[in-house]
Amino acid sequence: MTAIEPSTLDIEARRARRFARINRADAWFQVLGLAWLTPALRALAGDNPRAQIGEIWRLLGVPLLAIALFLSLWATFAPKVQTSLGAVPGPVEVVAQVGSLHADYLREKDREVAFYERQDARNAAALSEGNTEAVRNRVYTGKPTYYDQILTSILTVFFGFFIASIVAIPLGIAAGLSATANAALNPLIQIFKPVSPLAWLPIVTMIVSAVYTTNDGWFEKSFLVSAITVTLCSLWPTLINTALGVASIDKDLVSVSRVLKMNTYTKITKLVLPSALPLIFTGLRLSLGVGWMVLIAAEMLAQNPGLGKFVWDEFQNGSSQSLARIMVAVFTIGIIGFLLDRVMFALQSMFTFSNNR
Repeated sequence: MTAIEPSTLDIEARRARRFARINRADAWFQVLGLAWLTPALRALAGDNPRAQIGEIWRLLGVPLLAIALFLSLWATFAPKVQTSLGAVPGPVEVVAQVGSLHADYLREKDREVAFYERQDARNAAALSEGNTEAVRNRVYTGKPTYYDQILTSILTVFFGFFIASIVAIPLGIAAGLSATANAALNPLIQIFKPVSPLAWLPIVTMIVSAVYTTNDGWFEKSFLVSAITVTLCSLWPTLINTALGVASIDKDLVSVSRVLKMNTYTKITKLVLPSALPLIFTGLRLSLGVGWMVLIAAEMLAQNPGLGKFVWDEFQNGSSQSLARIMVAVFTIGIIGFLLDRVMFALQSMFTFSNNR
């Protein structure tokens, strides 16, 4: 029998290491929505290129083809639909409004810079004359740009989501560990989970207006109204999935915790949370998605700053550009929703990596 030459062994070892690196990178490609990179790298590494090209076509080619088909249908049929604001804009008109919104942002920033330059010049002149009482430092209060509206919505949804998480996770753990706690929480979950944000919004608005009476607090009232509405509507998926994850822990592990006489804190941190983490993160991803949808509706109805208000203002504006700008906002909302889900999936992969390979 002929012995394998060392050079051949070296080649196989390098090949094995290369594929191991590709497999490790695949988990992060999945997180980033770039799963097609894995078969591309495998093909370059010589792993059945024909099969890998077929996989690339399925993961990248088919989605791109579907997008191209959607854009062509949109461009063909949109001009044929006439509305009170004119024909439905096609892809070209929508992209043009992206550029227009960016130009508006640049003009607003130029106005802000000019405002502070004039203010600094006035203050410098007043100081040179010794008139310190004439010195004024005012904050620029120009019209919020499209990017400002996006940032406001993102900050609001994360704040509401954070409050929902710190409420829902402990309650879910309690419901999963205790049949009594589950019996107490279940009626409340069944009653309040289906309630629309449009029903919560007036209640939250009145309560915040009555309780949060200061005008110089950390948060604007409109911000709190939107964030609390997000909290009330988005905590249920996390609560339910946390309770389900805790309740489904292997009974043998629970028995071991009794034998070891673990206290409640140790039992939760060392046994309950690690075992229930995959379902907890599933609940968090669902909650963040629900919260994002709820926020847009709340901003539209309450006219609170954010993307929802931008959509409503453009609808009320009724200009020839309004419909295209609304469609820009629709795509923005969808893309941000996708990115928020990717962020949660990345966190889930970091904390429960072995469960997502």
